[in-house]
Amino acid sequence: MPRFSVIVPVFKVQGYLRECLDSVLGQSYPDLEVIAVDDCSPDGCGAILDEYAVRDPRVKVLHLPENVGLGLARNAGMPHASGDFLLFLDSDDTLTPGALRAMADRLDETADPDVLVFDYARTYWWGGTRRNVLAGLLADGADGTASGADAKRGADTARGADTAHGVAGDGTFTAAGRPEILELLMVVWNKAYRRGFVERHGFAFPPGYYEDTPWTFPVLLSADRIATLDRICLAYRQRRQGNILSTTSRKHFDIHEQYERVFAFVDARPDLNLWRPYLHRKMGEHCLDVLGKPDRLPERDKPEFFRRTAELFRTHVHGPVPPELRVLLGGYGGYRLERHKARALKALDARRQRARAAAADRIGRGWSALLRQRPLDPDLAVYSAFSHRGVLGDPAAVHRAARELAPHIRGVWVVREEQVPLLPAGIEYVVPDSPRYRQVTARATYFVNNVNWPGTLVKRPGSVHVHTHQGTPLKYMAADLLGKPGARHGFDVPQMLRRADRWDYSLVANRHSELVWDRAYPCHFTSLRTGSPRNDVLVRARSDDDGNGADAGAGAGARTGAGAGTGAGTGAVVRSRLGIPAANTVVLYAPTRRDYVRGGHAERIDLARFADDLGADRTLVVRLHPSLAEGPARGFGLTELARRGVLVDATDEPHVEELMLASDVLVTDYSALLFDYANLDRPIVVHADDRDAYTASRGTYFDITADPPGHVARSYRDLAWLFASGAWRDEESARLRAGFRERFCEFDDGRAAERVVRTLMLGERDVPVPVRVPAPAGQDLRVSS
Repeated sequence: MPRFSVIVPVFKVQGYLRECLDSVLGQSYPDLEVIAVDDCSPDGCGAILDEYAVRDPRVKVLHLPENVGLGLARNAGMPHASGDFLLFLDSDDTLTPGALRAMADRLDETADPDVLVFDYARTYWWGGTRRNVLAGLLADGADGTASGADAKRGADTARGADTAHGVAGDGTFTAAGRPEILELLMVVWNKAYRRGFVERHGFAFPPGYYEDTPWTFPVLLSADRIATLDRICLAYRQRRQGNILSTTSRKHFDIHEQYERVFAFVDARPDLNLWRPYLHRKMGEHCLDVLGKPDRLPERDKPEFFRRTAELFRTHVHGPVPPELRVLLGGYGGYRLERHKARALKALDARRQRARAAAADRIGRGWSALLRQRPLDPDLAVYSAFSHRGVLGDPAAVHRAARELAPHIRGVWVVREEQVPLLPAGIEYVVPDSPRYRQVTARATYFVNNVNWPGTLVKRPGSVHVHTHQGTPLKYMAADLLGKPGARHGFDVPQMLRRADRWDYSLVANRHSELVWDRAYPCHFTSLRTGSPRNDVLVRARSDDDGNGADAGAGAGARTGAGAGTGAGTGAVVRSRLGIPAANTVVLYAPTRRDYVRGGHAERIDLARFADDLGADRTLVVRLHPSLAEGPARGFGLTELARRGVLVDATDEPHVEELMLASDVLVTDYSALLFDYANLDRPIVVHADDRDAYTASRGTYFDITADPPGHVARSYRDLAWLFASGAWRDEESARLRAGFRERFCEFDDGRAAERVVRTLMLGERDVPVPVRVPAPAGQDLRVSS
């Protein structure tokens, strides 16, 4: 008996069918069967299904003699299923890699619940991906506790009926315990159903459109044990054409009969009577949503649809009518009037907002111009990092040094409003485009940033703009992207260079960076061979660690401090906060984004497999590129694996230097992080299985696999062998790292931030150059570009 029976109804999808079937049969979890139902498809689908059945004995094909529709085709497949759990997969959608393994693990964790609800992402025909906007509802119940958020739209009534028994201690719950689960999209394909539960209740699909509604509500209301999986397991294809519910047809009138079936089910179960207000409200909202869509109903049929909706609404009214649904108590004319008023108010509000914004901009620019008539404040410095995301990176290191060495210089940070609660104590800040922002940026003498300031900021004569960059460049940057149209998508290179024209100084950690910035930013700035301020903490940590066997591996991060005055904390403190055993070897995996993939995220490693192959005494810590933190990338398994304790998701950790200090080895690909990490003199492994694709799409200044900081893995097999054999920390690894450090860490001596402050803010002329690169006699620290 297989674990999963995947039922796939098929009709006129020959262009998508192979991708759908491959996504199931290619799963790393093979204990499955596919019940493919050819709903008398007139194209080549039947032949494709037969081809797969010959090739793979897990595929069973049913050829129906006539077209019966989606719901009845699913019904036809169910008697042939023998798996523990049923999955219903539409034939133009796909399972994501590792989805069945994640489902199986979650089912084992929760002792085979009646229903497992998992997440999905919409994948658009033009290449975009958008995660389910209510994904948070799946995370809220993952540990078996009730969500703190009450369900909206009337579900509060249901919660009170059985709160004591609504949430089980095994990670499962009932709809009464967590009614917010009903707020998810009412579809069949985002759930796995225990076959015995389905058969005991005799659940089946009705004919017609909206057939998922009279299946999903009864199933969820009947389930004694529901579990959730906070992982994107299904890609919901958004076709440009072909979605049956997007067609204009009278078949949309089926929605009324489907809700009648829902109410009939509730009528037959007196214990479910408390759900009537909620279902009544959902029905009204759903029907009005269909009526409001411009492409669902012919215009001539809309009055009839409204009338039938209103009749159904009045028939099943139960309790007070919500204000937004009272329109159903009147006629179609009143509905049209309300719609017209709503559209007019929305348009008026948009015009008012645009007018207010334009007026505020005029006032702000005028005030800024007035402020610029006043003299610069010689003791005012403005800082920003990563587009105002907080006190981070090189600017933060310079700020710390300035507070110690030049306390008379007032430092003000520009941060986004949502970041204000996260600021360290004692940090003075302004919010972008606020009156105080305009005031400080109009009069500040020093500007320190690792991202270009916005174009609206006017550089005044006498002000000093210091650009710290975000690391040593491996991939093409700025003007060098002009020959890489895919990589510069979304970047206005000429505008970028106009903003860079305001730079006075560019900080560099090595001669390679100096040459690259001169080429990538053909502007009038002066290069400063200061080293990277953010790396001071790493250099000091390496000095503390010298002689303690950091290259030996286990526990190096646990021994290492963060360096004097950094405020970053010690590696041991970071490990403790992340729940990592002190004796474990910490493997930090930090991949960069891919420009050849829309959205930037590409799964290059099976993280669950890698964590397992590393062994129990090693902890895998994963940090995605910051640009991927808010997208769907983490939903494809990372969040779920972190919840289960398979690995640690450190993507949200604001201070990457803390993660480096807490780790014993770095696994990366083409990330600038490897240049920083080399300062720690701990092992680095480069996983470069897609080097040709990455180089072709983004461009690199040199071949990292030819001049690496450690061993290079060109496949997962290579990567696993390096850790299994211990070669990741052998003598060759140390030799490669030493050569890499000599070339790319040459100006990093632990005093970079001090050097910036003394040279640019205090005006000291005899600041020592980095010790590893003695300057020729008479040469100044500054090197004009």
